[in-house]
Amino acid sequence: MPQDEALTGSRKKKTRMTQSPTSPATPQASGPAAPTGHHPVRIPAPLGLLLAVVAGLAIPVQGRINGALGVRLADGLAAAVVSFSSGLVLMILISLILPRARAGLRQVVPAVRERRFPRWFLFAGGIGAFFVMSQGVTVSLIGIALFTVATVTGQTVSGLWADRLGLGPAGRKSVSRMRVIGAVLTIAAVLWAVSPRFSAGADPLNLLLPVLLPLAAGFLMSFQQAMNGTQAVHLGTPVTATLINFISGSLVLWIAWLVKVLIAGAGNALPGEWWYYLGGPMGAIFIGVGAVLTRSLGVLLTGLGMIAGQLLGSLALDLLFPAPGTTVAVATVLGTILTLGSIVVATLPWPRRALLFPRR
Repeated sequence: MPQDEALTGSRKKKTRMTQSPTSPATPQASGPAAPTGHHPVRIPAPLGLLLAVVAGLAIPVQGRINGALGVRLADGLAAAVVSFSSGLVLMILISLILPRARAGLRQVVPAVRERRFPRWFLFAGGIGAFFVMSQGVTVSLIGIALFTVATVTGQTVSGLWADRLGLGPAGRKSVSRMRVIGAVLTIAAVLWAVSPRFSAGADPLNLLLPVLLPLAAGFLMSFQQAMNGTQAVHLGTPVTATLINFISGSLVLWIAWLVKVLIAGAGNALPGEWWYYLGGPMGAIFIGVGAVLTRSLGVLLTGLGMIAGQLLGSLALDLLFPAPGTTVAVATVLGTILTLGSIVVATLPWPRRALLFPRR
């Protein structure tokens, strides 16, 4: 009997350890604390990738809108403020209407107090603010297709890094030779797509900053998706994570714009056409879907699926509805196709021996 009681006690102890809200659901060497409360259902990879592609289509549309708004206002920073503010209003309304979203709002303070995730994750919206600002400043200069392939190369490289560090809710992901080859091919594709701009007699120094801005914004996007996905898991809903993004991003942009106004003055008045204010809702779709998918797909695959959507959408816009002064060269089209091929390479399965940095 004493032996049976000891065995029963051991089983109860194991059960309590398994059900403990602070013990990780899957073993991780490092990273945020394990989620508490609601655990979202994992989405199958094929469906998740399809959703990522659809969400990615919103980004070139947002870029075209914000770029046009930046020209209309004669102020790319003001366009970013308008875009983020419209998204913030939408997310506030959704957060007040949906019961799950209201429950997520009640989890914010406990999650921060209990350190379920690093507190600096709350400022992921600053990355989104930088991305939207780069849209308003550069799209009218380099075109939506070139803007997109520039963000692709940064996002692909940082997606590898974010998965390796285990910043997202899916934990650490192994880095394989196929993924590295895919990243290198993406960089080569971007250089190919950019080449017509340099060979057309344009001053490279004048194009350097417009290309570097979306490149840096794309690099930071993977980390934003990882932070948003982690918040969504711990708060029980991607709606609250998206709202927090828009709050922090709007705060950054408003401060930057007010400083700009004090130095250089304001731009033109706001336009009356309704479609100029759709950039924020497009960004909300992108952020919300990304926060959901990073748990199931990881940061890299989520980013790659969205990149595919961005590339397809951006080329379609530049071909069917070209902005004034935008030209689509053959090298840009072929470079975009090569970028899609590199995404396929990065998603191919690999044997265990092909791992460069195995998951620990």
